[in-house]
Amino acid sequence: MRKILLLSLLVLSACASQSTKTETAPPPPMKGFDAELTQFNYPFPVSYFSFHAQNQDLKMAYMDVAPEKSSDKVIVLFHGKNFSGYYFEDMAKVLVGKGYRVIMIDQIGFGKSTKPEMFQYSLHALASYSKMLLDNLKVTKFQLLGHSMGGMLAARYALMYPENITKLFMIDPLGLEDWKTLTTYKSVDQLYAQELAGNIDKVKKYQLEYYYDGKWKPEYDKYLVPAQGWFEGPDSARLAWTSALTSEAIFTQPVYYEFKNLKVPTVLVIGTKDKTAIGKAWAPEENKKKMGNYPKMAKDVISKIPKGKLISLEGMGHTPFIENPEKFWKAFTPQL
Repeated sequence: MRKILLLSLLVLSACASQSTKTETAPPPPMKGFDAELTQFNYPFPVSYFSFHAQNQDLKMAYMDVAPEKSSDKVIVLFHGKNFSGYYFEDMAKVLVGKGYRVIMIDQIGFGKSTKPEMFQYSLHALASYSKMLLDNLKVTKFQLLGHSMGGMLAARYALMYPENITKLFMIDPLGLEDWKTLTTYKSVDQLYAQELAGNIDKVKKYQLEYYYDGKWKPEYDKYLVPAQGWFEGPDSARLAWTSALTSEAIFTQPVYYEFKNLKVPTVLVIGTKDKTAIGKAWAPEENKKKMGNYPKMAKDVISKIPKGKLISLEGMGHTPFIENPEKFWKAFTPQL
């Protein structure tokens, strides 16, 4: 009898254990994109360069695309502030078709690269990290092309490491004027608050005005996908902080006064409708009309560059290679 009672208790205990056992539901799918765009596919295979700097481990994402036939022609592409390497897809395909090995780097703080929370951003630092990556790839002679912020960074790179550059291309670069002499300074905290108030509609409105001269085409929508995913994703506040840090660095570190020191052959390409200028929105009214006048700034800057050539693309804005690829390549190809 005692054995039967004990067996019954064991059965009841097992049943009770089974009745209280619950299955863990799978986590809901992530909305938007994380800080390193894990869920966003780039147009070419992505590799990473890991290194240690500023007391932390970092990694830089890059795409390295080679032509079918072996070639010693190499061109490195530096992206703008509101983009990363992915938007060079069509440009890279054209360049590869012309026999170039094309290397597209996501700078620290951008794209699929690390977004450190505590970091001293500077153009000098970003240039030095890019050199470390290229040295690791044993790429020591190349043409360098930078767009927007990337143009400003490319100029800094060429000033620091002229021995590596065979030709410098700056497409609608930032830094053709010194904004801090024309508008007031905003602290990182103020810029952070501004970034937190951002959304994809504001980004599109800004690009519509400055990048595309008020004419939006459906094919531009794909370039907004990463930004929209970041606004909707779990790391939006962290990304706003990173953007504030990089904006402050760009604003306070002009290359304008050093264009005269460039030693390499340089091609400056500008869209005559480009009006981009950091700080213009809060500048005194009398200065707003002066800022971001690319035709005027370009003539001033090209006169300072010893081996400089200016290409002005009439009626085009801040991203001419996206806005009108046919017109862009017709003017640009002879300079390669």
